[in-house]
Amino acid sequence: MFERFTKGARTVVTGAVTYAERAGADSVTEEHLLLSLLDQEGSRASFAVASLGLTGRRASVEAALEEARRRGGLTGADAEALAGIGIDVGAIVARIESAHGEGALAGGRGNRRWRTGRRPFTSGAKSTLEKSLRIALGRRDRFIGEEHLLLALTACPGVVADVLAEHGATYATVERALYGDEGGGQARAS
Repeated sequence: MFERFTKGARTVVTGAVTYAERAGADSVTEEHLLLSLLDQEGSRASFAVASLGLTGRRASVEAALEEARRRGGLTGADAEALAGIGIDVGAIVARIESAHGEGALAGGRGNRRWRTGRRPFTSGAKSTLEKSLRIALGRRDRFIGEEHLLLALTACPGVVADVLAEHGATYATVERALYGDEGGGQARAS
């Protein structure tokens, strides 16, 4: 599949690995893919990111991702659902952090030494890459570009899609920014 990636999409993936290394993460996540994608310039996806106002709100996106990490990866919807049955996620996080230190629920941060120099991709990151292929095929594109990765990040349920939606970047708004009104006619890849 990687051979179908454009140069820009490959840059996003290798940039995600760099983000994971810098963070000391055990594996490459969807979050790393998003952060790397937000770094890109001069592509269709970077235009869509800018037109949706994400470029100017990068700090807010990073803060929302950090807050989700503190909650142990629970999305905002997860926290709301738990609140609906009387479970205060904020209080639980505060108690755990008071006992075990800030970021105790963040997980995925380890002190392993990587002999091969390669970090594995989480199942969520792999799903995002696979989804980008399905989106490209659904659009009848012969390549997988940064725009397909961006759409896949909005389409795969989880923290990244939740944070993007909170910042106005849903599948529909990204598709509209990328392709205009003509993009809405394409079936959403399953």
